[in-house]
Amino acid sequence: MKKIVTLLFGIMVFGTGISNAQSKYWITLKDKPSTEKPSLSPLTISTRQAIGLSVDETDLPLNPAYLHSLSHQGVRPMFQSRWLNAVSAELTPEQLRQVKALSFVKEIVPIDKHIVINSLDPTITKVQMAPVMSQIQADVFGRAGLTAKNVTIGVIDAGFFGADSASALKQIFHRNGIKDVRDYVNTNRPRNSFFGSLETLSDFHGTEVMAAISGHDPNENIQYGLATDATFYLARTDHGAREFRGEEDNWIAAMEWMDSLGVRIINTSLGYAKGFTNPKENYQPDQMDGHTSLISKAAQLAADKKGILVIVSAGNEGDDRSWRIISTPADAQGVLAVGATNNKVWNRIGYSSIGPEFLSYLKPNVACFSLYGTSLSAPVITGFAACLMQANPKLTNKELISIIEKSSHLYPYGNNYIGYGVPQASRALALAKNQSLPASARSIKVTSKTYSLPLPDYTDTSVSVFHKKDETHVSQQESMRVQNGAVVLRRSHDEKRTTVDLKKEVVEIIWQ
Repeated sequence: MKKIVTLLFGIMVFGTGISNAQSKYWITLKDKPSTEKPSLSPLTISTRQAIGLSVDETDLPLNPAYLHSLSHQGVRPMFQSRWLNAVSAELTPEQLRQVKALSFVKEIVPIDKHIVINSLDPTITKVQMAPVMSQIQADVFGRAGLTAKNVTIGVIDAGFFGADSASALKQIFHRNGIKDVRDYVNTNRPRNSFFGSLETLSDFHGTEVMAAISGHDPNENIQYGLATDATFYLARTDHGAREFRGEEDNWIAAMEWMDSLGVRIINTSLGYAKGFTNPKENYQPDQMDGHTSLISKAAQLAADKKGILVIVSAGNEGDDRSWRIISTPADAQGVLAVGATNNKVWNRIGYSSIGPEFLSYLKPNVACFSLYGTSLSAPVITGFAACLMQANPKLTNKELISIIEKSSHLYPYGNNYIGYGVPQASRALALAKNQSLPASARSIKVTSKTYSLPLPDYTDTSVSVFHKKDETHVSQQESMRVQNGAVVLRRSHDEKRTTVDLKKEVVEIIWQ
């Protein structure tokens, strides 16, 4: 049985280089020639029109005169970004000085290359995927015949080793469900080796992510993911054989490639937590604000101007006391950031990253069970979204996010631990069909410091409780015993609200 490789983002600090060493930068340009044609397929243009988005300057190619001038300076662009109107390149200190002086250069931004993906003990698929399928009500989509047919999904990840021979994914390859692949790490490697090169255990990761999106093993009748009839574009942007990972230019290039082909849903179970090239340029927790990192800017642009639903793992730093919060691009407001819950009690599992308190919007957006990293909870929700898109192809990316949030079991009383909670297929499908939902949330105003919440019909012995400092920010989560048909809540000195999670109902205690 294949092993799951989990993404955990660690820190590696490297020594400084010699004075003429090259460092990597984004070179942002000032403008574009308006006479050029957009670098988009007819499908992308028609899709944009269908969801009310227009082709704009971010779809135009870069100014060839500027590229020629950079080449004349000895600069060899590695990737071009039409979204950011920028190129990435390695520059010596002298080249950096020369490029800064060019009249058409708007800004030069260092690229942090050192994101480490640590592999953890790996073991699971069959045993651990079953609980999440039950948790999100996968059978509801199954009975409705929703399998993401005619929906295309992009996956940006590490390697996809063995995907073409994995029993859970054979059905995708038998129907030619992989439309195209690109390797941004080994750019000269032939396409036919995309699934056959094993350099590190990280090269299994994209394969496991695909299984969590769409895997189904007919021999053993086991369903791992929801989008069993989806088609795919795959991009490899990270290399586990080196100690630096997740290069931003690879990620942005993959996003733009998929956009040009009309892909509307992209899963990326990768993220940035801290940087290492220069200590002065390291990411700090307060920079997880949705607009500091370039990949967050690109992700937000994809959401706002390209109509793409970007689904991102929230991060696995929840137990890291020096960090704890989500990684980028999960911090971008327009992406759907997915955290992870425990199985039996649907509260935050320890490693799952927390939403920063300084954000004006809720992160993560939603969550679901994953024992081995948010890198496997995000693809579960990607399959969920793809089934909704099949049910109603006219839904925009923002409408899909709204439906997924509103279908979740804590809505509207979300928090920065698990967002609005676990999406429920029955509720989401009703919303996708513009049907009304039965009430599943209520609030109670309490003036005393203690309150006994009666739960006469509740059958479990305990409930999950979130103690909150305000409407969304959790100070503590706990599992509380139900005794004599009630749970007794005691307000702490800084507690303003308490969310009682009954799974099928959520009760918000508002302390007066």
